[in-house]
Amino acid sequence: MRAIWKGAVSFGLVSVPVKVYAATGTNDVRFHQVHEADGGRIRYKRVCSVDGEEVSYPEIAKAYETADGEQVVLTDEDLDQLPLSTSREIDVVEFVPSEQVDPVLFNKAYYLEPERTALKPYTLLREALRATDRVAVVKVALRQRESLAILRVRDDVISLQTLLWPDEVREASFDVLSSEVELRPQETTMAASLVESLAGDFDPDAFSDGYAAAVTELVEAKISAGEVRRPPAEGEEESGEGAQVVDLLSALQRSVDRARRDRGEEPAEEAPAPAPRRSRRRTPPAEEPAEDAGDDAAQEAPAPRRRRTASSAEGTSSKGAASKGTAAKETASKGTAKDSTSGGAKGRSPAKGTASKGTASKGTASKGTAAKSQEEEAAPARRTRKKSA
Repeated sequence: MRAIWKGAVSFGLVSVPVKVYAATGTNDVRFHQVHEADGGRIRYKRVCSVDGEEVSYPEIAKAYETADGEQVVLTDEDLDQLPLSTSREIDVVEFVPSEQVDPVLFNKAYYLEPERTALKPYTLLREALRATDRVAVVKVALRQRESLAILRVRDDVISLQTLLWPDEVREASFDVLSSEVELRPQETTMAASLVESLAGDFDPDAFSDGYAAAVTELVEAKISAGEVRRPPAEGEEESGEGAQVVDLLSALQRSVDRARRDRGEEPAEEAPAPAPRRSRRRTPPAEEPAEDAGDDAAQEAPAPRRRRTASSAEGTSSKGAASKGTAAKETASKGTAKDSTSGGAKGRSPAKGTASKGTASKGTASKGTAAKSQEEEAAPARRTRKKSA
């Protein structure tokens, strides 16, 4: 046990240094309030009923409410001026018979432990109380409040039993008890025999808290069945200067909104969420439609085939006028293709040239057109060679 108070019992010229320990304690099964859905702990905040803001402990004062509903606020400075007993002394006022103290006045019980140097006067006081069957009425200041108490012997220990003040005990006043009731001797005798049949010596250890035992058994059964879950991690609260800045900004915003409402204006709307960033990945330019399938075919036509066609046409040009005309036409087509290719590389923009090449390379129809055009141009040359032969 841990001592909650240190002082001395003073009676006459005798002073007994003692330590005070709590003699009682509750063993109830403790529960936490949690959110049934996720198991989160329920927290309470001190909120002002006027502005709805949370109030810290330094800002809380004590107030007395009058019968008219008005308040009298008492500050810490006002309470410090009260004549409270701050002495570490249990002052014995008188010794009275133990049966004169009504048990309804009993409040809390404490044990007194003597210092090693004060064992003899402590034992002397204990034996004196036991021999005279009296209790000592004392005054003591515990937790900054003066209390009325008695010193009585329990086994080998002197216990301090605090008492309620007389105005704290309610008067038992029931009108039904004022009515007269007739009791027959037989009924009185029967009641006395019932009492004698249940007579015994009081042993507090023979009794137990059945409700607490049932709750404990229920909890242990759920644990054995695996009906447990780990509570979720609580959200980390901001601390330090960052939290103070956030709280200050929130308070300023609320003040601005309240002032606007007082003037009949609408409070400022919250800033919209930032738009998502666009990807820096560039979209490839759209392919331009083929303007002239013939030009693209000319640009993409394989050069060796044209050279072979041209050389064949030149070889047969001396044997016939028609073959010369055809060779000249092929040469002109070759020059046109070269000029268009070089002109497209120099005169056209790079994007258009790239688009034309991409269109020609990807478009199956353009390749087919180019091949067909070459075959049509090469057909007269073949017919010319056959006639010459």
